[in-house]
Amino acid sequence: MKKILFLLALGMTIGFGASAQKKTGYINSRELLETMPEARKADSVLTKYGKELETTMKSMAADAQTKFKAYQDGASTMSDAVKEVKEKELNDLQNRIEEFRQGADDKMSKKREELFKPILDKAQKAIKDVGTEGGFDYIFDGTQLLYAKETENIMPQVKAKLGIK
Repeated sequence: MKKILFLLALGMTIGFGASAQKKTGYINSRELLETMPEARKADSVLTKYGKELETTMKSMAADAQTKFKAYQDGASTMSDAVKEVKEKELNDLQNRIEEFRQGADDKMSKKREELFKPILDKAQKAIKDVGTEGGFDYIFDGTQLLYAKETENIMPQVKAKLGIK
């Protein structure tokens, strides 16, 4: 029995020793992206793109409003056939506005991915390089971390790898 307990204790010691040798690090990826100049530039481009889409949407809505008001003002003097054509035009215009709105959301998502994918890939490569060079077994995203020693924060090394001060 003592032999089994000794072997069990020895195995646990070896197991703890092996796990103690695992080197972990962490980084706050959101903070990293906020410090990357290319991310700030991409965010600016995305904001400008969004404003252009919004301007187009407002223009379409204003045009629809103008046409609707003209329809309301002239409806009493229009024949039923003209009213029907005008109502169809207004419905078609409303449908185009809705399609544009949905398309704008898709375009914003695609533009965001187009702009940020290379930046995220660059950050991921720098993190991987620091992990390899620093002998890390695991690197966690600090946004989900509840506690970590500051000495395991690899942010300074990743920023250096990316040339960020």
